[in-house]
Amino acid sequence: QVQLVESGGGLVQPGGSLRLSCAASGRTFSSYAMGWFRQAPGKERDFVARISWSGASYYADSVEGRFAISRDNARNTVYLQMNSLEPEDTATYYCAASRTGLPGTWDYWGQGTQVTVSS
Repeated sequence: QVQLVESGGGLVQPGGSLRLSCAASGRTFSSYAMGWFRQAPGKERDFVARISWSGASYYADSVEGRFAISRDNARNTVYLQMNSLEPEDTATYYCAASRTGLPGTWDYWGQGTQVTVSS
């Protein structure tokens, strides 16, 4: 069993930056693919970014060039650096872990952290 705990959310002005963190329990973190998703009120949960066990990263078109996902296997932590934030980025952000790394297969989820972009 893996537990994921997100942190780093908050209120930021348009154009600002935030860095989200997701701390994972367990000794097999380095073998998992990790991802970030977000859900705005009244909308479905959307993919934001993922990073494979080897460090390969993929992004949704809406965040490409503004967000960066990274991982620190020594700290069992994955990060999401968010720059040039827009009001449309307002959502609850969730961390997820995949044992297989196959697209769309996410086995564990965190509880989420709120990001609000507003002036």
